[in-house]
Formats: sequence, C-alpha cells, structure tokens
Amino acid sequence: MSVERIQQHFRESAALKMEALDALSMPIAAAIDTMFGALANGNRIFACGNGGGAAEAQRFAAQLTAGFERERPSLPAIALTADSTVLTALAAGGAFDTVYAKQLRALGHAGDVLFVVAPQGGEANLLEAIAEAHEREMFVIALTGAGGGKVGEALIETDIQICVPSQRAARVHEVHVLAIHCLCDGIDAMLLGED
Repeated sequence: MSVERIQQHFRESAALKMEALDALSMPIAAAIDTMFGALANGNRIFACGNGGGAAEAQRFAAQLTAGFERERPSLPAIALTADSTVLTALAAGGAFDTVYAKQLRALGHAGDVLFVVAPQGGEANLLEAIAEAHEREMFVIALTGAGGGKVGEALIETDIQICVPSQRAARVHEVHVLAIHCLCDGIDAMLLGED
C-alpha cells in the first residue's frame, strides 16, 4: 500500500470538510434548534438509515441516550434500525419498504423528530418513513449527500436537509460523523451551557 494513497484520503477528507464548513453550518444549527425544541417539549427523536447510514443513526441515538462528551441526563432517542426482531417481523413477506414507517406509526407523535441518514438519498424505506413522519406532523431532519436524491425531494418546508457536497460515499460518511458530533454537542450546549 502506498503511503501517498493513504495521505490522499486524508487530504480529500480534510478538503471536503473545509468545503462543507460554510454550506452545512446553518442547517446543522437549525437542526440543533429543532431537536432541542422537541426534546424540551417532551418529544422524542427517532433515527433511521440503511447500511452505514443505519450505523450512523444508531450512533446518534446512542450518544443522545447515553451521553456525548459531558455528563447529562439521558435524552429520549430511538434508533429504528436497532431491533432486529422488530425489523425482521415487519419485513416478513417482503415489506422492507415500510419497516421504519410502521414503527413510526406505532411510536411517533406530533412534535417528534425523525432523523434520516441517507448518504445516497433514495431508498424506499426512508421515503416511506418521511411520508409517515409528515402524516404524524413530525419534524424531519435529513443527513444526506450526493445532492440529496429522492430524500431531499421528499422534504417539505418545515424539514431540514444537511446535504454533504460530495458524490463519494466514503467522504460523505466522514462528514456525516462530524455533523452528528456537531448535533450532539449543540444539543448538550443548549442543555448545559457552553463549556
């Protein structure tokens, strides 16, 4: 393996993060405000995604529930991706497109937040979840890349899209992790004050 090839990954990642700095700061700040407002009103945050996006959704929910970098009370966040028994029961008979929407139908309420992690922005189960969230008068925050795809198109005026300006999946995921850390830190700062 070439050291230059490894260094190129670091350069590309750093360059994209600097490019995304201005583009993503405002939507991340708006997402923090929306999430904090929901939590302050006794609502919950639901997170979902597929593949690497599922892992990022679970990481986000875990950091809200268990804590990020500072000690604080647990926050009500649920990863719709985490319960394999529920997912496989709902997907039985080939209905994978509705595995997240059905969970929202059972658990979601007006004022809750759906956090969708969609690096490529087009999976049917994420689109169904967004439609169900809108039906339930929930807020939707979508963490996307590659121009936002169909997920970006499904959003309405009250929703927030945090769209990484890249087509390359690995780079999009890297910026997603940074955005998730910003969201967690921002919520903590609103709860606990700046440190």
